[in-house]
Amino acid sequence: MFLALRELKHAKLRYILIGLIMVLIAWLVLFVTGLANGLANDNGAAISSNKATYYVLQKDSDNRLTRSNLTAAETESVAKQLKKSESTNLGVQMGTITPPNKDKKTDITFFGIDKTGFMKPAISEGKEPQQTKEVIADISLKESGYKLGSKIKDSATGETFTITAFTKNNTFSHSPVIFVGWDAWKLVHQTNQAAEGEYNAVALDVSENTAKNLSIGSMELSSSKEVLQGIPGYSEEQGSLLMMIAFLFVIAAFVLAAFFYVITIQKINQFGILKAVGARTAYLARSIVTQVVFLSVVSLLIGNGLTFGLAAILPASMPFTLSPILAIGCSALFLVVAVIGSMLSLYRVAKVDALEAIGRAN
Repeated sequence: MFLALRELKHAKLRYILIGLIMVLIAWLVLFVTGLANGLANDNGAAISSNKATYYVLQKDSDNRLTRSNLTAAETESVAKQLKKSESTNLGVQMGTITPPNKDKKTDITFFGIDKTGFMKPAISEGKEPQQTKEVIADISLKESGYKLGSKIKDSATGETFTITAFTKNNTFSHSPVIFVGWDAWKLVHQTNQAAEGEYNAVALDVSENTAKNLSIGSMELSSSKEVLQGIPGYSEEQGSLLMMIAFLFVIAAFVLAAFFYVITIQKINQFGILKAVGARTAYLARSIVTQVVFLSVVSLLIGNGLTFGLAAILPASMPFTLSPILAIGCSALFLVVAVIGSMLSLYRVAKVDALEAIGRAN
């Protein structure tokens, strides 16, 4: 520790520059992680944030709610096997809305729900809908100019609804969700109900054992995670971003390894002299690791501060979500990567021959 701190004080500019590079790398990793998490949340928050643990879907729907169609008889056959509080029907339909008498279009997703079931979202603003054409909308619609009391017109059917409440964190396929009751659902649902089915799924709030023991005939059971993965583009989007994050960590390891190795090479004579006067390799190794950990921790603190500071001023339309737990996890992984990157330097120090180093110094 003594040697590590003395060296940091002696070569301030050198280590400040390395620290700056580490700050920028940490900031980039944290920001991309927050962006990936934000995009995932924006794509399927309405699924990941509700209480449903399983969904009963039409066979061969590939875990996609929008591909599934169930008749009332099929949903009733599932519901009668459970308590009323454990199952609720769900309708999902993509759509476009406009303000009455205006042409500004906004893509949305209608969720048809039982207003007394567990799929009903928590209200953050406004009051519970009382009439058929009163709806709950995701708060992101405010960015399109909508507010409490605003009228919205469904472009496909021409039906007009009134927003009486807003809810948070309810988006589907990168579009805000509008929750409607069953009477309103029948007005916007674009299908031949007799032939194709009235609902898209049955949402279940049950344990794994209960779900797998249900008799669902030709229908299929999908977990909430599988339904989330089934949202068009979700897996591909997350796969690309996670690959990017993984490469950032790999690049960080190589960059840090190169910097610390170059610094170690520059000090190889000093390490040899220290070995000649009795310093053990373990002591020198601890000195290098201490420097790496110290620089990494300081850089991560600054990087986290910059990331959360930037997140605070980002526009609400930017899908960025970085929880403290996720930030701590990324920071811990970055610290591990930095230490691993210093292993090459430790190997070089271990191979230093004291007599050769003294000869080069002379």
